[in-house]
Amino acid sequence: MDHPESFEVRPAAHDDPPPVHPAWLPPEAFRPIGSRRTLVCGGGPLAETVHDEVARACARYGGGVRHSAPGTTGDRSPCAGVGGDADVPGGAEEGPFDLVLALTGAEPVPDAVRRLRTKWPAHGGDDRPTGEEGFVVARHDGVTVVLADEPAGLLYGLFHLVRLGERAFGAARPRELHRPATRRRMLDHWDNVAVHPVMGQVERGYAGGSIFWRDGALTGDLARVGAYARLLAACGVNAVTVNNVNVHAAEARLLTDRLGDVAAIADRLRPYGVRVHLSAGFASPVVLGGLPTADPLDHDVRTWWARAAERAYQAIPDLGGFVVKADSEGQPGPFAYGRSHADGANTLADALAPFGGVVHWRAFVYDHRQDWRDRSTDRARAARDHFAPLDGLFRDNVILQVKHGPMDFQPREPVSPLLAAMPRTRLAVEVQVTQEYTGQQRHVCYLAPMWSEVLAFRPWGTAGPAVANIVTGATADDAPEPPDEEPQDGEGRDRWAAREGGGLVGVSNVGDDHFWTGHPLAQANLYAFGRLAWAPWADPVAILDEWIDLTFAPSKTGETGDAGDVGETGEAARLRRTLHAIMDGSWRTYERYAAPLGVGFMVRPGHHYGPDVDGYEYTPWGTYHFADRDGVGVDRTRATGTGFTGQFPRPWSQVYESAERCPDELLLFFHHVPYGHVLHDGSTVIQHIYDTHFAGVEQVAEARSLWAGLAGAGSVPAGLHARVRELFDEQLRCAEEWRDQINAYFFRKSGVPDARGRRIH
Repeated sequence: MDHPESFEVRPAAHDDPPPVHPAWLPPEAFRPIGSRRTLVCGGGPLAETVHDEVARACARYGGGVRHSAPGTTGDRSPCAGVGGDADVPGGAEEGPFDLVLALTGAEPVPDAVRRLRTKWPAHGGDDRPTGEEGFVVARHDGVTVVLADEPAGLLYGLFHLVRLGERAFGAARPRELHRPATRRRMLDHWDNVAVHPVMGQVERGYAGGSIFWRDGALTGDLARVGAYARLLAACGVNAVTVNNVNVHAAEARLLTDRLGDVAAIADRLRPYGVRVHLSAGFASPVVLGGLPTADPLDHDVRTWWARAAERAYQAIPDLGGFVVKADSEGQPGPFAYGRSHADGANTLADALAPFGGVVHWRAFVYDHRQDWRDRSTDRARAARDHFAPLDGLFRDNVILQVKHGPMDFQPREPVSPLLAAMPRTRLAVEVQVTQEYTGQQRHVCYLAPMWSEVLAFRPWGTAGPAVANIVTGATADDAPEPPDEEPQDGEGRDRWAAREGGGLVGVSNVGDDHFWTGHPLAQANLYAFGRLAWAPWADPVAILDEWIDLTFAPSKTGETGDAGDVGETGEAARLRRTLHAIMDGSWRTYERYAAPLGVGFMVRPGHHYGPDVDGYEYTPWGTYHFADRDGVGVDRTRATGTGFTGQFPRPWSQVYESAERCPDELLLFFHHVPYGHVLHDGSTVIQHIYDTHFAGVEQVAEARSLWAGLAGAGSVPAGLHARVRELFDEQLRCAEEWRDQINAYFFRKSGVPDARGRRIH
């Protein structure tokens, strides 16, 4: 098996600095496993990966590992430990062992595994209770057991134990079943093969260059790609798109003569169960095949796609499929031929179907050349207007990829109504891990609370399913009752079909920066995305705790990060409190000093960093706030505006229609209101703008001070502390600029002074 060079076992170099930051997999996180005796029972490449992970840990911390695989005597690897006591005697069913990771069908196995197997009931009548990627974990009689039907389950079970740390080997632990809520948990990389003259090597990337491509060629550091796969598996991600959804000339060729480059990447991702997907250009039959048309219903076009898929799977047998952005922001699509998006998606889906592939078809389709004078055209309406009429027309292997909000990854948006409008279509929610509109990884902005709000949103009210149910596969029993009035396509129990969901997709925030994500604390967003994709109902605070425990793993045995279980040192507890104080509310802090009350944008055009209140106000992009001397906000009501509120089922169509009932944080998204409009907390809109922008800056200053207090304490490496300290200086500067520009703008528009008498320029 080929392994990333960075992870070769070199005992003499244990203290050498790693080539890149280890993120949430520092060597110390493996001490509890590496200091014990482990048996791995099962064959296949992923079981090999499990064995090798344990072997590396044992080489460092003095434990021992055996691997019993089909066709061996149970002693394929005598011992990867250090020292005589680490040598585990006997065959696979002997011991003693502290930890056993075994496939359910493996033989021979220790008694601890046999007892767990015989006691484990079928899960819901399923003959394979753990599924393709799930696992059971239990601890009895001093032995911790991970049991899985497939090797992928053993891999995820291993990383679960890494998260548990010493708790995995403490008190008895009853059987727990862990299964991912979704089959596909995917990161889209907006990486360009060739450097784009405007967008660079990574579009909307804030962490250096691409880890896959460099200056038009495949990266020379494939070891780092393998290290990335390891990080992804440890948080639950199992799919990666390796090129930009805006497919330029160099990226287009990945589908033909540069398939070998993609195969080389896939080879490095595969040992950790991560599958490659490709962004494909809709016009590829013309651009690459020389055809006169890309009409999806043309016979020659369909044949071209079928042959392209066949070539791709010959090179990469486990290719996940294609991602397509069409009829969007200048990208070609089926509209040019009078065809629907179902026609376009289905042509690619038919080409992929013989190989088990899927097409992720993005629903980000809108008019980016609208007239700013025309207030009847509403970009927010576009996705539902285009796609809801197509419900039920897509192939089963089409996943419609829907941005979580109707606009474009703003700090605050309503949940996209399209997610409630297509019960017969597989839907995936797309979130942006890269911080295009939330500080571009120069600002601390922990996004998991935002994503959790989206996933927990119930479009039909408390009686209906949540977005999490929809993207994981809602059943007919989960569906809501039909609305009392204004029925819309896709609503109602009688129209809700039980089907597999499309899962969660994130736009990656990773680059070739030493810390992977530019801002070291932005690693938490990448980790949290994977954990929420695996378990959409997980608590963002608990996920942050996991990330803290792993990333800042203590250097001595017993200093685990979980207060109350194993003795947490005072320094570790202080670090935990400080990071929660900085990060838990950081999304809302950013929201306070950025665009107010859900109106969105107000950023510098082009690069989207920093404030520019009118930057997009008179452009064709459909991102307006309509501020005047009397008020601010976009009228999206049915009564007097664009009618967007009517795209939601009840009760939200009624809640959003009313300025009095609309949640304050979305007021200006749905309503144009006077500056004196009174919010639910008793403040006026104009005073709220002033207060929140002053408060946001104060909160950044406090977070900066808290971080400074960790200097020299030993819990945070000096280099990491220095990077974050520098970025906090920039965040404070930028937050002050947001405060001063927003407050000055609205003071000059409204003429209303700050009731608290603070300085406004």
